[in-house]
Amino acid sequence: MPLLDHFRPPLSERRHWHSFHNAWASVISFRLNATLPPGYFAEANVQFGIEIDVATLEDAGASPVTMGWTPPRPHAELPLELAGPVVEIHVFGRSGGPTLAGAVELVSPSNKDRPSSREAFVSKCAGYVRAGVGLVVVDVVTERPADLHRDLLQRVGAGDPGPGAELGAFAYRAVDRDGTPGLDVWAEPVALGAPLPTLPLWLRGGLCLPVELEATYQQTCAEYRIHPAA
Repeated sequence: MPLLDHFRPPLSERRHWHSFHNAWASVISFRLNATLPPGYFAEANVQFGIEIDVATLEDAGASPVTMGWTPPRPHAELPLELAGPVVEIHVFGRSGGPTLAGAVELVSPSNKDRPSSREAFVSKCAGYVRAGVGLVVVDVVTERPADLHRDLLQRVGAGDPGPGAELGAFAYRAVDRDGTPGLDVWAEPVALGAPLPTLPLWLRGGLCLPVELEATYQQTCAEYRIHPAA
């Protein structure tokens, strides 16, 4: 199934993009849950306006594990500016909750529609990266241009890669190499009519698993009875 334009006619007049994104996020979380080892789980959290579409969390006490999937080498190894020291007090209830280990963000039109929205999205993603949370960002929104990947790299001090593709899928992993912080980046251009890539989601702690965008997209299209001619 080639990538379709869910944001402009004719498909936008026949299917609601937000319903499709909701379902796609759920399918991605189902696929991750089929791969994740015990002690981890993924769940979709769709709030249009501010999205953490797929969050991969680690239960307290989960044992270190290894996966059989070997991720590709990053397309770039960039410098990373870490956040400065923070002095704060946290108060928790008696029941401890899960710890965020990774996130998959499906970009929505509202993330790109005005400077304040782009700022909020990039700030959220930068917070994940600086906290060591593995991140995948998928931008298939055709109706509004914005280079969120470029903005994110500039925000975390990784330099300016220059203008990127109109649509794209990206993965980010904060690393420490001999005491020097860095950022591994995977950047895949995405185009209408072309298949979607598979990207590595590096969870905090070193576990890595594939985010199979093409397979999950195909499954969601099939469930919604969406065909290339739609």
